[in-house]
Amino acid sequence: MKLFEKWQAGLRKTQEGIWGRISQALHSRPKLDESILAELEDILVQSDIGAGNALSLIEEMRRRLPGEGDAEEASRRILMERIRQLVGGGDAGGMTAAADPHVILVVGVNGTGKTTSIGKLAYRYVRENKKVLLAAADTFRAAAVEQLGEWAARAKAEIIRQSMGADPASVAHDAVEAAMTRGFNVVLVDTAGRLHSKVNLMEELKKIHRVIGRRMPGAPHEVLLVMDATTGQNGLNQARVFQQAAGVTGIILAKLDGTAKGGIAVPIMQELGIPVQWVGLGEGIEDLVPFDPESYVQGIFGVQ
Repeated sequence: MKLFEKWQAGLRKTQEGIWGRISQALHSRPKLDESILAELEDILVQSDIGAGNALSLIEEMRRRLPGEGDAEEASRRILMERIRQLVGGGDAGGMTAAADPHVILVVGVNGTGKTTSIGKLAYRYVRENKKVLLAAADTFRAAAVEQLGEWAARAKAEIIRQSMGADPASVAHDAVEAAMTRGFNVVLVDTAGRLHSKVNLMEELKKIHRVIGRRMPGAPHEVLLVMDATTGQNGLNQARVFQQAAGVTGIILAKLDGTAKGGIAVPIMQELGIPVQWVGLGEGIEDLVPFDPESYVQGIFGVQ
């Protein structure tokens, strides 16, 4: 199955969750009244699109629907138009290369699929004939280092690691040093999602950021936050905290295939101004695709 088709297959759950419920509410309801609009607003909020965005969409429908004819078809047209605007038009996410080596700091709480996403991203860069180095800077969990090593082997990338409990910033520094001296094109730095000590996680991330920047001015060139699409509004709160601490430049939205909601991409991009760059669709090494706003909207509303 092609990646685009796999993404659309995953988004069918989103379509069932959002448009399917809206369509059911509107079906055979000849008159659009306030009770229906209230029901539609609840559906949008429950889809993780955000209360403010849901209210704005309902106001748009209230203003335009009376003159638009069939309520069900007009609703889909209006909602698609507005959500398309909210998630950024038609430019797809994907790879950039601001420098050589291109240093990417990857952050996120444990359990979001962070290490798995790094492995998938490494694989994509290797397929682009890039020489890729992974930095195992989550030194507080032995399992994280082992998992990253497995992904490095699968992706045919190399890895820098130190002993359990080592200073994460030291690992990041060594990785950037190695990349600059040994001709690597891309460095992907894994980080802890929770610290088993009294050290504040956000302060640790700031330190890693500073150390990387001292060794290579201008780095890291990207800070990608991995978010679990199933966490909804809690994920949005996480994004705010990581944005303040680490200067997040893009989102990897993992596990989109496992949610019947999927609307969280809208408030991320609208309220925080952070672009969704990648979408994770499963556990396979190829199950990471660039976020494409138009395909996302089409998937939600079942349009081919």
